[in-house]
Parts: sequence; C-alpha cells; structure tokens
Amino acid sequence: MCGIYGMISEGGTALRYPDIAMEMSEALAHRGPDGHAKFTNPHAIIGTARLRIIDLHERADQPFAAPGSQVWLECNGEIYNAPSIRAKYPDYPFRSNSDVEAILPLYLEHGTGAIAQLDGMFGLCIWDNRTRTLILARDRAGEKPLFYTRAGREILFASELQCILRHPEISKELDPIAISEYLRLGYVPEPRTMFKSIRRVEAGTFIRFSEGGQQVVRYWDPASFAIADRSPSDAVAELQRLFENAVTKQVMSDVPVGVFISGGLDSSLLATLASRAIGVDKVHTFSAQFAEASYDESQEAAVLAAWMRTKHIPVRTDEETLLDALQHVTSGVAEPIADPAVLPTFLLAREARKHVKVILSGEGADELFGGYPTYLGHKVAPVYDALPSFLRSAIRSGVAKLPSSGKKVTLEFLLKRFVSDAEKPWVERHLSWFGTGLPADIAANTEMPELPDAGPYRNEPLLGAMLLDYRSYLRDNLLVKVDRATMLSSVEARAPYLDHYLTSFAMSLPAKLRVRGFETKWVLKKAAEKWLPKEVIYRRKRGLSVPIASWINHGLRGEVDRLLAPERLSLLNAQRVRTLLDEHRSGKANHAKALWAVVMLQYWLEKWG
Repeated sequence: MCGIYGMISEGGTALRYPDIAMEMSEALAHRGPDGHAKFTNPHAIIGTARLRIIDLHERADQPFAAPGSQVWLECNGEIYNAPSIRAKYPDYPFRSNSDVEAILPLYLEHGTGAIAQLDGMFGLCIWDNRTRTLILARDRAGEKPLFYTRAGREILFASELQCILRHPEISKELDPIAISEYLRLGYVPEPRTMFKSIRRVEAGTFIRFSEGGQQVVRYWDPASFAIADRSPSDAVAELQRLFENAVTKQVMSDVPVGVFISGGLDSSLLATLASRAIGVDKVHTFSAQFAEASYDESQEAAVLAAWMRTKHIPVRTDEETLLDALQHVTSGVAEPIADPAVLPTFLLAREARKHVKVILSGEGADELFGGYPTYLGHKVAPVYDALPSFLRSAIRSGVAKLPSSGKKVTLEFLLKRFVSDAEKPWVERHLSWFGTGLPADIAANTEMPELPDAGPYRNEPLLGAMLLDYRSYLRDNLLVKVDRATMLSSVEARAPYLDHYLTSFAMSLPAKLRVRGFETKWVLKKAAEKWLPKEVIYRRKRGLSVPIASWINHGLRGEVDRLLAPERLSLLNAQRVRTLLDEHRSGKANHAKALWAVVMLQYWLEKWG
C-alpha cells in the first residue's frame, strides 16, 4: 500500500518542473510514511511513498525496475495472487518478497495482458522506456484511486488529487457537469473530478499513453456476467467457499490486522473468518461509540467481539471528536465527500493505526447481495404505481404529515423518500432515493448530466439497481470514503466482499436469491449461518453514519451559518439554501442530507476550489 505519482514527457524532451516531484511526494506522505523513493531521468519521474505491509525491508520499497532498467513499475495496493505469479518465474531476479514486484515479469511476458491476470486491488503505473509507453491501470472494483492530467506535453498522475494540484500549470477551472453530479448524488462519478482538467482512470480499465495517442482499454466489465439459474443450496455452498477463500487471501500480511465491526452481518462475518484464518489472538476489532442511541451499535459490537474473543477497542465518536475529524478530512482530501460516515471512519482508522496497519471493511456486500432498503422499494413501487391516483394522493398527503425526526433511518424518513419518487422511471427514482435530496434548481449555470446506463437490466429494476450501485455509489462514494479516511491515518483498507471471484459469482446470481420476498441479502445470510448466530445475522441493518440533523442545529451551528451565508454561496441559489436551513431548524423537515452536501461543498471550495 502506498501513494504513487509521476511526470512523463510525451515528446522525450526534458521535464519543465522536475523539482515538483518533491512536493508531489510530500502531498502523499500520509499514504506512505515508511519509505520514499523515485526513479528519474530527464524526461520521466515516477515516485512512491510506501506503507510497508508485505516484506517490511527497504529492499521492497518502490518503484521497481526490470533488468536493464528500461521498464519501471509502481503500484498502490495489494496483489493477492503474487505467490502464484512468482512461482511461474523461478529465474527472474527478484530483489524482494514484495507482492508488487511480481507484476514485472508478468508484464515482460504478456504486456498489458498481465493486468487482467492480477487478483487484487491496485492503482498502478508502468513506464516502458523501450517503446516510450505509459500505462495507468486500476483494479476491477475501483478500490484504489488513480488521477491523471496533462500539462502541455507532459502527463501527470497520482494516487490523490491534491498531489497533482502541486504542479504550477494545472488549471483549477471547475467542471459544471461534475458540480451537477455532486449536487444530485453527493459524489462525482468517474472519470470526472471537480476540476475540468483532471480525470480518474476508470475502474476495470487501463490507459495506454504512447506516441500513437491515448487509448482506454476495459479489461473487466461487471455487466458482462450472464445470470445463472442455481439452486438455493448450491448458491449457498458456493458462496461459503468463495467468501472463505477471499478472506483467507486478504487477511495475509506481515503486520497486524483489524476489522471495523458494528455487530451486524457483514463485519461480523469478516471478523469471524479472519480469526479462523490467522488466529483470534492476531485480530483486533474496532467499533464507533456514539452518544445518540439510534446511531450507536457499540454494545452489539462489544458483545460480538467478546463472543469471538478478539482484541476489541471502542472508539469515542461525539461532537468533539467528529469536529476534529471534519477538520482533518476537509483539509486533507481534495475531493468533496458528502457521506458523513467518512468522519467516524477516519476516527476508527486513527485509533486502529495505534494497533494495526491493515483493516478489513465490509464494502460491497450490500451492492452485490441486495442489502439496501431501496431494493425493497423497487419491489413495492409497481404496486404503488398501480393504485388509483386519488389513493396515491391520499397516501402522499398522510405521509407528509408525519413529524420529522433527526434519528437514523426512521420509518418516517423511508416513507417520505419512497412516496416522493416512487412514480418516476426506476433509474431516476433510484438516484433520487440515494441522492442528496437537493432541489434540481439549487444551482445556476451548471450542466445536467444524462442518467447513467442501466446496462443489460433496463427492464429489470432490481438487478439493474444493484449493478448501478456497484459501479456508481460503491465505486465513486463508498470506496472513495474508505480509502481517503483510512489513508489519512496511514492504514490500508481491504474489502474481501470485492474479491473478483466472489464478485463474478454474485453478479451471476438471479435477483430472487439476493432479495427473496422482503428478505434482503438472502443468500449471504443463509451462507453466514455456517459461522454466526442467527441473532447476529438477522439484526436490523443500521450502518455507520453521524447524527448530522442535530449537529447542524447545535454543535456545528456557527460553522454552518458561516459556510451557508448568502455571500459565500457563489455556485448555489442562496434563497433555496436558506429555505432548506430554515425548514430544518424549525423542525418542519429533516434536510440533513441535503444541507450536509452543501456544507461539504462549501468546505471544499474554501480549501481547494
């Protein structure tokens, strides 16, 4: 795990600002505090800030060079099939036991075909000086980030956006479509960033930059898997095998390992199987401890940890610590992240860093196996749509009268979200249910993007929604949140649910095995019965979040008023924002999600825009 960066001159001329490499390295120091190195020549620099996880010796510090020093490699991430790759090349002069170095002989034999053979999470760079070709690639799910841009005839790339911003010729002109996407969704879908000139390498692709131009190649497509008709028992057994393999691969490390747990299904499975793989005495568990009862799952987590006998650490998560986290995140991440869970995730990672360097997280389980209440909403929507218009109107009127609550995911909240969007086409309503809740006219002078493609499931809302969440909400929001929050504390996060063999299996499951009747994650819950008590498996899902509704009105009131003052809202309709804030503070409505998206945008503009 590390942060990577580089500058390449396309024309073979000398780099104009080679000294910027030092500043780029400093901007990534939090991703890799254990070692720093770079390869340079007059027209190319690639460098790494390393967090030592596999082979802790400095000989494993990146970048790596192939024999003859004409091919350079650096990679942020972990390659889980490195041992099997190494075994294919017994005569290769490896200088270390690094998982990353195994990529080099594979590339020398297969070229870019090597990328599809990697099992892992990665954002990697290969500079092939033999053909003056630069290759940038990302893993299938998009666990690891990689940004790039051009400055004249030079290509710049880095693991984090603020690294690229160190270059004096990078334009900070905002992308109006990215702004619209952020205001609608709370995140910016790839390949865009908030800056017009900077883009992300898309998940499951590599980009080849050569004298012939720039070519994007997709080596993995989550929409390509045909639905297979399996019996429920066969599906459960196969899932058990694949998941156990995934955790066993990803828990291997030369440093201690931890798991963020809530007491619910996804994290409990990870902690249990990690303990089975490496021994319970080697696993630490961490949970967020909230003062607000509807957000706090620390007691359930503590009971589970005691049952598993892990080394358990609760992490205080109150207004004081959340404000500290807010300051770290907004000043340390050059992307607006509207998901408030980034704050407790940072607090968990900061505490975890005192004990471990590797954390397992449960991202991907909901998207792959149908865990969100929105999937149930899609099942109910056709029934609701079929009701006479006067009855739907009466239901909307009755739901609107329900008193607003600042508690977490209440029935009132779910009902209001459902009736507000249930009659829309399924893609539009799905984005609305998951979106910020900001009105469409919240901003002026922006360009509205097209609705995303539902792939092969245009007429199958349940399968389509899960695929859409996998390649949008998960990839562009949840994985960004986890990567940035953990790496700010120099902790590597791994997501075993996103193992690509497990993902391929999940993508081929019919909807009825993922959401069976009104039971979400049916096949995963049945598989979990092999390892966990049923009271853990069938607990009501809450998820990690923050009591933003109360915070806006109380502890963060002064900051919210400062950030949302009309003279500061240069991109937004100030009157619309004021109305949302007034309704929220009067208790007329809970606009916490919408207001938080605006607050985080304002913080971002203040620091980075």
